[in-house]
Amino acid sequence: MVASADEALETLRRWRPDVLVSDIGMPGDDGYALIRKVRALGPEEGSQVRALALTAYAPSEDRALALEAGFHTHVAKPVDPLELTALIAGLAPGRRD
Repeated sequence: MVASADEALETLRRWRPDVLVSDIGMPGDDGYALIRKVRALGPEEGSQVRALALTAYAPSEDRALALEAGFHTHVAKPVDPLELTALIAGLAPGRRD
């Protein structure tokens, strides 16, 4: 777990997670800015990571913004832990449609 978008980018470059779960509301850059920066990286730096936006912003417009920014899915808080686990597992490599 990291505390900021900058920290997330640095961590992503060092450690290639199967799935990135990010809040939209963060100190400094928000989740939209983070995923745009991730998508701008080279493939060797993690630009292709599957990503889930976990957020308190639930309206359909926010979902559309998250998907347009580069997230694969958008989940509103509060979320059931089992549902979140299933969503993350569904994004993991080998589980893609």
